Amino acid sequence: MDLNFASDNATGASPPVLQALIDANAGSLPAYGQDLIAREVEQSLAAIFERDVSVFLVATGTAANALALAAALTPWGLCLCHEEAHVIDDECGAPEFFSHGAKLLGLPGTGGKLAPETLRGALDRLPNHEKQMPAQAVSISQATEAGLVYGLDEIARIGAICRERGLALHMDGARFANALVALGASPAEMTWRRGVDILSFGGTKNGCLAAEAIVVFDPRLAETLRFRRKRSGHTLSKGRLLSAQFRGYLADDHWLANARAANARARELADGLAAVPGVRLAWPREANEVFPILPGSIAEALRGIGAVFYPWASRSLPAGTTLAPGDTLARFVASFATAPEAVRRVVETAWEAATPARLPRAASLP
Repeated sequence: MDLNFASDNATGASPPVLQALIDANAGSLPAYGQDLIAREVEQSLAAIFERDVSVFLVATGTAANALALAAALTPWGLCLCHEEAHVIDDECGAPEFFSHGAKLLGLPGTGGKLAPETLRGALDRLPNHEKQMPAQAVSISQATEAGLVYGLDEIARIGAICRERGLALHMDGARFANALVALGASPAEMTWRRGVDILSFGGTKNGCLAAEAIVVFDPRLAETLRFRRKRSGHTLSKGRLLSAQFRGYLADDHWLANARAANARARELADGLAAVPGVRLAWPREANEVFPILPGSIAEALRGIGAVFYPWASRSLPAGTTLAPGDTLARFVASFATAPEAVRRVVETAWEAATPARLPRAASLP
């Protein structure tokens, strides 16, 4: 039984995506993204987002984020984001590299969220002087690194601040589909209608082999991206093998079905673990990530059955939430392929490990 909950990118591609690749492999098509499948994908995304969009396909989320931010920043510009955002904490400086020197400024916030009040306060404190880098962009992660989902009103408030200050708003949507189905919103409602200018639209974590899309709503941000993509090495010669993945991913709402399946398994896991004595959830389960605080004995028992999960940073825990000695703040991520049996095995093992700790307390009851 596969008990790997380390990340949804540990799972392979889904069958419709693989079939689309096989179908596109036959015959010949123009190279470097000039194929008809790429045009079809752009049209599909325009329909999904209910407006004209510019689309740039790349192979990795790092490329999508770095190139999107580079399009929004000058070399002397500043991008504000959460201090644990993927763009600042997990990209090895790629946004700064591809923007030729722009800087990211990380701000605190519970659950990986950048609160509008925090953003406004940080902008107000920035000096208006040539000695300091001016703010030019804001980046938010949907869902966040703590698995929380920005509500539509939260996005709109951040978008309004960006409009007031003349800043571009980027959304890192590595788990865009998971957040979308969690909200029950439309893609347009969760992006450009709330002020998002440019989106990293994730596919790899939700069924693609290696495919991400930069979806641009502000035409001005699209002007340089074809050159930036080429210079970064992400204009693939056999570009149809990127666009084919998105053809299979988007067809018949397969991307949404995958996200619903992943979110459902995460909900079952969160509900099951939250009921185990001694286990707490650090943040509510909102998409496909679960963050339980596990006593040491339970964490050890789960590792003993081969369950794979990440210990997680506690910087953005809610006020008043602390870890006891020996506790592990863990991250479990469900994918479209996570089996219900794997969830049950984890929950059952956690209960078994918690049972000895419950007996003395039960015996002492009057």
